[in-house]
Amino acid sequence: MSDPEEYRHAPPENPAGALSARAAALDIIESVLRRKHELDLALETAEAFTSLPARDRAFARMLATTTLRRLGQIDDLLRRAQTRPDNAMPAAVQNVLRIGVCQLLFMEVPDHAAVDTSVRLAERAELSRLKGLVNGILRTMTREGREWAGKQDETRLNTPHWLMEQWILDYGLRTAAEVAQASLAEAPLDITVKNPGMIEYWANELEAAILPTGSLRRASGGRVTDLPGFDDGMWWIQDAAAALPARLLGDVNGKDVLDLCAAPGGKTAQLAAMGANVTALDRSIKRLQRLEENMKRLRLGEHVRTEAADASVWRPREPAPFILLDAPCTATGTIRRNPDILHLKSKSDMDRLVSLQGNLLANAATMLAPGGTLIYCTCSLQKAEGEALVEQFLAESPGFVRKPITQQEAPIEGAITPEGDLRLFPFHMAAHGGMDGFYVARLRRSS
Repeated sequence: MSDPEEYRHAPPENPAGALSARAAALDIIESVLRRKHELDLALETAEAFTSLPARDRAFARMLATTTLRRLGQIDDLLRRAQTRPDNAMPAAVQNVLRIGVCQLLFMEVPDHAAVDTSVRLAERAELSRLKGLVNGILRTMTREGREWAGKQDETRLNTPHWLMEQWILDYGLRTAAEVAQASLAEAPLDITVKNPGMIEYWANELEAAILPTGSLRRASGGRVTDLPGFDDGMWWIQDAAAALPARLLGDVNGKDVLDLCAAPGGKTAQLAAMGANVTALDRSIKRLQRLEENMKRLRLGEHVRTEAADASVWRPREPAPFILLDAPCTATGTIRRNPDILHLKSKSDMDRLVSLQGNLLANAATMLAPGGTLIYCTCSLQKAEGEALVEQFLAESPGFVRKPITQQEAPIEGAITPEGDLRLFPFHMAAHGGMDGFYVARLRRSS
């Protein structure tokens, strides 16, 4: 479940708003790149961003996310355009130049507006002595940048070496390149309807298309909280890929379901809407509070009980017939909406998370009743966090078997593995605008 956000990002028209929006984008970028904050935290804590009007906030967000998504290309272009060594340029000026190049080459911003506001940002940052440098480099970019960009290998430049290497090892060069290319696109806005029987009605009300998977997809434009049905809790934001795991549990009406690592609650909402009695577990009290707020808006709170606990050691009073484990992961399948991942995650993060995922899955297995169903899923694209981990679990757990996922349950061409798991890539459903990368395995405990 994503937080509501604006999906309209035209540049501000008045001069003060134009500079303030770009200053907010600059603050977000510095928060991610210099202070190593996740993008969501940067957006929540940047006062320069949160104080903007909705229209300007949407532009600032788009400028920041596009800069982060295309940072490898942008830095490569800046190296070509500047005449002094990288270490002679303050980081603050480098970030001003980065958002300037982003506007010139990767957003539909007029050249004069991109250059002028970047020079003014340098002045505002008390770097007036370098505003000539900013102006000169960006003027060079207006003349030659598009030609240079047309010759770049964008997938190689924008994807961390460790990650591309891992994808090549897992899937081969061609698929790895497809994944990297698809990850550069902006994510669409997907919606899960609380009552699937009303999907056609809400598709019409929200001016959205119905995807083969049962989600709605809406074109950009407008503020999510202003859309019909939001205040009444008729739907929530959730990528089409993330909406599949809960459905793969089958009929849970009136049944007890454990939702481990549940916050912020998109899958919890699905399970509750399906009639399940859900125990939503998460170690973060703050994230659970957000989940509870979401359930209140959706009017599903009576079906959900929350508990703050560590799912790697927690035990229920009685074994559960259904468990959904959406494990913490590197989240590389969500780069389209979370481009900060490209700059904050590393191979060591993956190795640490694989260990945690193994512990979570092993403990979840002890909670499952005989004959019960366990869904293990992650939004990571690496096999170490998906296929390899499940294979190791099954080899060490003779009481568990796969319950293969069928094409009818997940109608996405090429998404079912030979073993019967679901492996989704960002380029799947490309004709509809793609989707998040995801891995899902359905396991059954022998009775």
